[in-house]
Amino acid sequence: MALDFTALGFESAPLIKLRRALAQPHGIVLVTGPTGSGKTTTLYAALKELNDPSRKILTAEDPIEYTLEGVNQTQVKPQIGHDFAHALRAFLRHDPDVIMVGEIRDAETARIAIQASLTGHLVLSTLHTNSAAGAVTRLLDMGIEDYLLASTLTLTLGQRLVRRLCPLCRAPHAAPESLLGRFGLSLAPGEPPPVLYRPVGCATCGASGYSGRLVISEVLEVDEDIRKLVLAKADTSSIERAAVQAGMLTMNQDGVQKALAGLTTIDEVLRVTQNL
Repeated sequence: MALDFTALGFESAPLIKLRRALAQPHGIVLVTGPTGSGKTTTLYAALKELNDPSRKILTAEDPIEYTLEGVNQTQVKPQIGHDFAHALRAFLRHDPDVIMVGEIRDAETARIAIQASLTGHLVLSTLHTNSAAGAVTRLLDMGIEDYLLASTLTLTLGQRLVRRLCPLCRAPHAAPESLLGRFGLSLAPGEPPPVLYRPVGCATCGASGYSGRLVISEVLEVDEDIRKLVLAKADTSSIERAAVQAGMLTMNQDGVQKALAGLTTIDEVLRVTQNL
């Protein structure tokens, strides 16, 4: 995959929010999703945008999946005690501008990440949760103090990977009425149904109908209303509702937009979001 937000599938408002969080001198940015959802690739795309001679960037990874010139990358080795928490402590003695830690797996790593943010560092990491809002409640469940989380968490991003339709052989078809209500797509009287696309298969895509993958995502920006919910220890549903009211597109909605744009299929969107 290309280490480029646009090539990965990020666009318009979600990308503006993500870049706004990355432009902050400190704070915590988390990418969430299950194994195989492209979280690490998204973090590498962020590092690529941040990487310039004026910034000192340190990473702790397991494993190092891409080598980035100009970035100091470290492979953790838990068997000798060099885990993510140990690497983070060592990083703080070197006063970096940006820290990327492969995954926050426990409260110790989360607390050191918060300490790093409070002392003026931008921290990027991943978390295994189903949604962007779920990252907040997961950290609270780990025992992280609500006031520390509210003051350091800048943005959480939930994502999945869907197969990208081959642009050379995809075939248009009218969206069935059964899908319109399911995804909140209403039609005015006399309006034709929206056009979706299905895979066909050709020599270019190896007869699969698909060519590559792209991200569908939801980007939760931690604003004042979300901070109040964090301090109130609100549940995931309440946080997600507030984020949607503030303009967040859910992963389902982002997926439907990409299906309507002919980038993927509704079946692909349903496949990766059915457990949300």
